[in-house]
Formats: sequence, structure tokens, C-alpha cells
Amino acid sequence: MNNIFTHDIIDSAAGLTELIKQIGLLPLLDSGISGFDAESIVDDDCRYVTFPDGGWDWPLWKWKGPIIASGICAYGKFFAKKAGFVSLEWWPDLCNYRRNSSPEIKEGSVEEIILATLKERGSMITRDLRKACGFTGPKMRSLFDGYVTRLQMACRIVTEDFVYPRDKHGNEYGWGWALLTTPEQRYGHELCQCSRTPEQSYEHLLKNLKNMLPKTDENQICKLLKA
Repeated sequence: MNNIFTHDIIDSAAGLTELIKQIGLLPLLDSGISGFDAESIVDDDCRYVTFPDGGWDWPLWKWKGPIIASGICAYGKFFAKKAGFVSLEWWPDLCNYRRNSSPEIKEGSVEEIILATLKERGSMITRDLRKACGFTGPKMRSLFDGYVTRLQMACRIVTEDFVYPRDKHGNEYGWGWALLTTPEQRYGHELCQCSRTPEQSYEHLLKNLKNMLPKTDENQICKLLKA
């Protein structure tokens, strides 16, 4: 286990939730910075494992829903288009910087249609959102996912929860579907506002990460913060 933040063993959703609350930002998987991701931090028994019968278990993956439900953080593809957590304490600054650094949402654009659909429906799993936005033809899935990822990077879409199919016995199975919504609907408009300028928010975020990761090259940290 490569735990760069604490000597405590992280072996539960509650433990990881508390750590996210303390440090503010945490990618889920490999971030490009050694040890700075949930997969590296959690106890070995909580990582991905396969069984001889073809089955698998991954406690960390299953924790995502409960951690999001705790109400202390946002979850989505926020770090170089990869998923991770941002505590609600730090969300206003990330939202402020990213929205002002990302391309403007143009009238009639696919991005506007996606956001308008979510505003109307409240929340939707990705495949239903894709159909509602008219992306139903061949090879449309990856194209649509690209738009959604960019909107997550711009802090305009977050994952509200994960929905799992159930077998005939009522047991959940599979990787789950992300239930998407807008941060305004999930956390309220006030939490998407910040008193700092976008530049000040960036410096605030950068300072926090540099303090957490003093041995990390600043360029690596900047790559994670870049919109």
C-alpha cells in the first residue's frame, strides 16, 4: 500500500470519505503522480481481484456510490479526463476556474442540448441521456461520451450516483451506470459560485496540491488542474 497522506489503513468507504474531506481532491485511479489516487491509498484487500470462476471483486469501485451519497464531495471526470473526487469545500474554486477556462457553451451546440436535457429531466444514466440527445446511430456512443467528458472537465456535469442492473435474485451486478446531473441541481447554485477570480481559484488549488505533494514536479500538478 502506497499511502502518502496518512498511516491509517483505508479499508472502508467511510475511511476514504474522511480522507477526501481532509485533502480536498483525489483521483480514483492512476493520476500520473505516484501515490496520489484512491487505488494506491486503499488497503490491498480493497483493490481489484479476479476469481478462478471468472468472477471479480473490487471494494473500492463499489464505494463510489456511498461516498457520493455522503454529501461531502462531487465525483466525475475532473482530472485529465479521468474520474475522481472533489470535496464540496474545494468545489467552488475548481468550478470557478474550470468554467472560465473551458470553451463557452454556444447556443444550439451539442453541449447546450445535453445540459438542457439534464435540466429538464433532473438526472439520467448515460445511455438514456445519449438517446434523448439523438445520438442513436452507429459509433455514436464514443462521440457522445467525448462531449460528456468535456462537460465534466468543465464542472458542468457530475455523477449523482451509480445504477446497477439486478439478477433474477435481486442482486446487483456489473460495473454500474453513471447517473448524471448538473452540479446546480445536485448541490445548488450557491455552491457553484466563488468570490475569487478564476486566476485566484487556480492559485488556491495549486497551493493546496503543492502542500500535499511537496516532492511532486509542479508541471505534473498543473496537468491535473488544467481544464
